[in-house]
Amino acid sequence: MPTIHRRLQRRQTLLPHALCLAIGALAAQQAGAQATEPAESADKAKLEAVVVSGQGRVQQLQSVPIPIQVLGAEQLKKSGAANLGDIAATVPGLAMDATQATQPSLSLRGIGTLDFGIGTDSPVGMYVDGVYAGKTGGALLNFNDVKRIEVLKGPQGTLFGRNSAGGAISIVTNEPEFERKGSALLRLGERGQRDVQLLVNEPLNADLALRATLVSQRSDGFTQDAGTGQHFGGDHSWGLRASLLWQGESARAVLSLEQETLKQNARPAIGLVPLQSGVPPFPADPTSYANPLSTPWRNDVADQVESRNYQGATLRLSWPLGGWLAGAELQSLTAWRHFNSRNRQDNDGTANPALYLATTNREGNTSWQQEFRLSGKNSLVDWMAGLSFYREQARQGADVDSSTTALDTLSGNVLGLPLFSTVNGLIDAVGIPGLNLREQAWHEQMDNRGAFRAVAVYGDLIWTLAPATRLTTGLRLTQDRKTFSWSNPLRSAPGLDAQLAALDGAGFFPGLVAAGALSEEQAAQLQGAMAGNVLIATSGASTAPVERRQRWHDASPRLVLDHRLSPDLMVYGSWSKGYQAGGFNSLQVNSVYEPEHVRNIELGAKGRWADAGLSYAASLFQYRFDNLQTLQLVPNAGGGIPAYQVTISDQQARGADLDLRWQPARSWQLFATVQWLDQTYRQGQSSLGHALDGQPAGAPKVQASAGFEHGWAMTGGLASLRLQWSHQSATRCSEESYVQGLCLQGNGWRVGGSRQRLDGRLAWESADARWGLALVGRNLLDRRDIQRVWYEATPLGAAYATLARPRSLALEARVSY
Repeated sequence: MPTIHRRLQRRQTLLPHALCLAIGALAAQQAGAQATEPAESADKAKLEAVVVSGQGRVQQLQSVPIPIQVLGAEQLKKSGAANLGDIAATVPGLAMDATQATQPSLSLRGIGTLDFGIGTDSPVGMYVDGVYAGKTGGALLNFNDVKRIEVLKGPQGTLFGRNSAGGAISIVTNEPEFERKGSALLRLGERGQRDVQLLVNEPLNADLALRATLVSQRSDGFTQDAGTGQHFGGDHSWGLRASLLWQGESARAVLSLEQETLKQNARPAIGLVPLQSGVPPFPADPTSYANPLSTPWRNDVADQVESRNYQGATLRLSWPLGGWLAGAELQSLTAWRHFNSRNRQDNDGTANPALYLATTNREGNTSWQQEFRLSGKNSLVDWMAGLSFYREQARQGADVDSSTTALDTLSGNVLGLPLFSTVNGLIDAVGIPGLNLREQAWHEQMDNRGAFRAVAVYGDLIWTLAPATRLTTGLRLTQDRKTFSWSNPLRSAPGLDAQLAALDGAGFFPGLVAAGALSEEQAAQLQGAMAGNVLIATSGASTAPVERRQRWHDASPRLVLDHRLSPDLMVYGSWSKGYQAGGFNSLQVNSVYEPEHVRNIELGAKGRWADAGLSYAASLFQYRFDNLQTLQLVPNAGGGIPAYQVTISDQQARGADLDLRWQPARSWQLFATVQWLDQTYRQGQSSLGHALDGQPAGAPKVQASAGFEHGWAMTGGLASLRLQWSHQSATRCSEESYVQGLCLQGNGWRVGGSRQRLDGRLAWESADARWGLALVGRNLLDRRDIQRVWYEATPLGAAYATLARPRSLALEARVSY
């Protein structure tokens, strides 16, 4: 009879300072046992092995000397997770803001970037079946037939085709099987949640098998615009995936095609300034901000939307070799990806015309990846070599929309002179009828184009020095070539220009100069202020693109030594270097990022006590990240609109991870993962120009996740209860954290506080596992965390917040054959 109690996927994390004592105690316990390669006995086999492929080979997790946390298909299904943003809290060390699916940000062990532009890569590599997913509009897709997720911590450049300076997230999907099967899942929940998953797997003949899946995510949203009644924070997406497997006598091929469409309301901007009309006090007093968790809010961007249309194709080939390479295997990976996305949103958090500010991010991206891997194994060495070619064509448009009414507020706050009201007053004094320079639309934009190419040669060799000792050596050689352009035309304001033309025809400004009301310099300044850019790159405005070409090279090594103290206990130490290619700030003309480097040292242990059903992994790590370049919203020293600029710092961290998995009985399993991290600035300056040396770099000190699953027989089937609790300590705030809105203490609310989450699942399935019912709960404690405060509109006197999702409950029905 199949059992519902499937083993939890092994998670890789690290142990605090007691690690050395623990290793010593375990070594003493195993004294007298011969240190040889582990062999599965009948007793030990009851502790299920978890298989991973993160090192480019299929291996048991317990034999891989890398901190890896694995989430399997069963775990993902039981959590009700739709994408990586839903499971980040259960992976200590992984932080992801998935508030905007087309502009996500993620970090691992505190290493990440907030840059949403196309000019840079992420230090955390994201891969789907080995295909690099990037970091912009196509990075965060919904799970579709996922087999497992492997989170590899620390630099992994010698194992993947693209850079992974801070770690890698490898998503592995299911391949077709030569067995007829299918399934359907329907989940109905609060706030209009309607999730559908369909699967069909069919063998077409002895050599061909087809697998097709459909996923659909729908929900109405968790918050409501007080003015329009429209719901925000919901989901509206669907995806198709089809794979064809050909299995020959000496070769195999898998062709996968995928499509995803997303179209939903943009993320809501919860205004912190309660005033909805008139001009609020300036500068705004943060102590007077309304509580975003309870205050009614209004947005006024009529055509707000977040949308994406994504297509992909992947061909994976593998065949064994003969001759002098007998026993080796050659693999080829060919992939094509394309998407278009649009994200238009409110950026002042109000429906006040005097504060109106909206942005639109438009992206189009096409990428090609070709990778060859050659691998083999003999009694001396297990080796793997790779050659990767990557090419990307990207375009991005950043639009900022406002009005002369809002810019009147801006000039009044910053200069003490409301520009358009002042000119209106002069027009009235002169007696020109029918003109009003306020209430006119104002548009600025930045258009970028990028052509990126990367070539890498990498290899990884696992040497057997003794029956119980192995040495891993790896090296990556990388060349990146990037071409990037900026086009920042002058502002567009047709209604305003028509009225300015009428003033010119009436000789308005020359008349004021002749009458002595204005000097020639003052008249020129007024005319220039109304005709020039105010919101984007005012110093670099140009209709002709400004283009830069850059080339970077790097060599990144990896060295690991592991030793088995007993068949059930392995210890290891590693040193690795990570490389992050340079890039460009898409919102600052002619701004270039230089390459970044990280060096990581790790000491760890992996083991199990098979008879007790216990497995564990622990490690200590320390890294140094040099020349970390982050896109930050930098306040304008003159009080004007803040600008996204590159800030540079060196950071360092030390930390520990611990991962435990225990199955004391067939019907019980318990699990826990913990990360402790102390991340600080070695040197650097804040956006305000102050030294950050020695200050915390923002990452919380403790992240943990723990839970259990228990099963029992009930009414001819199997019932189960699963609970999982996640905890994150408060953000370690620095001066920069407050500037970026990651820390703030309000009246009865806080940004950057500790976070708790409890997820649960109560389920029953038939004895033959053909069908089942479940109640799925996420965030059962209904913790309403404030993700961040945003300050783009502070010169207007406005600010807004974004919120995490509240509690959700859903009923799930599943049937399979």
